[in-house]
Amino acid sequence: MIEITKSSILNAIKKIEDKNFNKNSLTLNSIKKLEQVGDALNIDISIPSLNKVTNFDYNIIADAIKQEFPAITEIHLNIQERVATVTTHKDPKKEAILPGVKNTIAVASGKGGVGKSTVAVNLAVALAKDGATVGLIDADIYGPSIPLMLGVKEKPNVIQENDKIRLIPLEAFGLKMISIGLLVDDNAPIIWRGPMASGAIKQFMTDVAWGELDYLVFDMPPGTGDIQLTLVQTIPLTGAVIVTTPQEVSLIDARKALKMFERVNVPVLGVIENMSYFIAPDTKKRYDIFSTGGGERVSKELNVPFLGGIPINPQIREGGDKGIPIVFDIPDSNDAEIIMDISRNLTEQVNIRNSKAPGKVEILLGDDD
Repeated sequence: MIEITKSSILNAIKKIEDKNFNKNSLTLNSIKKLEQVGDALNIDISIPSLNKVTNFDYNIIADAIKQEFPAITEIHLNIQERVATVTTHKDPKKEAILPGVKNTIAVASGKGGVGKSTVAVNLAVALAKDGATVGLIDADIYGPSIPLMLGVKEKPNVIQENDKIRLIPLEAFGLKMISIGLLVDDNAPIIWRGPMASGAIKQFMTDVAWGELDYLVFDMPPGTGDIQLTLVQTIPLTGAVIVTTPQEVSLIDARKALKMFERVNVPVLGVIENMSYFIAPDTKKRYDIFSTGGGERVSKELNVPFLGGIPINPQIREGGDKGIPIVFDIPDSNDAEIIMDISRNLTEQVNIRNSKAPGKVEILLGDDD
């Protein structure tokens, strides 16, 4: 018979296969109390509050423990939900468009190929793992990749809400998400002119039933074109995150993206350097394949925070291909811990921004044509 310990209880819980239960955020420290009285167990567990969003049935936890320990006839679970500290970006225009959303964050890059979508997905999941309620909009209309990276293939349902038809966002790993990739065939190209693509982004904000969210993350298309301008014209962003790689050819475009957001009075919350370095798995030797320190240099140059650097690791790529982000799939890995730290640095910058934010953000752009 397996000894009933915190470790064996945790192993039983981690056998649960439910996309909406963030089992990989649990550690031994999550089990605050374990007491056996005869054939009964009293267990106190601390769990991120994201499970409220996904309507997860906590009885599944008790069932998993009973299956592991058939001699136990009663399980008394005391679930303690931990909630991340979240401040709110106060802005009348934002609140009119997205009344239940506290903060809106654009994840952007000046060029393609820097892993922006991978960073956006893992950041969003990391925020949720810390207990925040998170939504993710795939704003890369021409190259939607979020459904693949989250393993979501279903079509969104619709509801009637206040005489208006709204899409219900899909849920995975504690996130709510929407993407044009959920609404078209996988192999169908999006051959739209700029106004059509921009209109789709507007609808993802106004015609999706997001409900109450701490953070709504936008995975932006690369560059500084129509969709980026539409976003900042349509809704005041809490701030933007710029993703780059270390080499100068990427930093040139990262500077342009950063300057674009500054020009339209969107605070840049920080720079993330992706593909920072590679650690050989056999020798543990570090290789700076794409140079080194570029993200930190551009942060200092332009006086914005450096949120952190993410190494090259095939497991990060594999997580995107199989639809299970690394921060969820391998939470104890060094790379997952790095991304968790970056997400916490981001929330700190959001809170600093909100503490200093004026009552109204001025957008220095003309009206849409």
